[in-house]
Amino acid sequence: MQKILFVCLGNICRSPLAEGIMLHLKNKHNLNVEIDSAGTAGYHIGEAPDKRTIANAKKNGVDLSLLRARQFEKGDLDVFDKIYVMDHSNLRNVLALAKDQKQKEKVSLFLNAVYPGKDLEIPDPYYGTEQSFEDVFQLVYKACETFSQQFKSTV
Repeated sequence: MQKILFVCLGNICRSPLAEGIMLHLKNKHNLNVEIDSAGTAGYHIGEAPDKRTIANAKKNGVDLSLLRARQFEKGDLDVFDKIYVMDHSNLRNVLALAKDQKQKEKVSLFLNAVYPGKDLEIPDPYYGTEQSFEDVFQLVYKACETFSQQFKSTV
């Protein structure tokens, strides 16, 4: 079973959205994958995702209400097979904790799944508008669909 971790800064907008969408797709497609999310900063440990993220996901048929924020730990580099980060800053933060090349190879930018080698970021909607949250949802959903197709082909 593949173990996948999604990482952003506070684990209240982008990474729990990816986790929730993948959990939704896991159930929809009966995928054999373990999914989690974390933030590189400890600002929101134990908190639910941002209420705007929850509302937008719910509007799109994805339930995030049971998710809670946690901070990324060094041990995650041992536990997870793939770690997808939302932007370059979090990529640097996660790679800085890697003890060797094998761990570094587990880490990549989230959108490289859809746009290989482009090194694009998922923008942080936190200071944005309602439309920002919808735009991020659509980007994340598209990437998660790509992941789900990959997991279907490895079952």
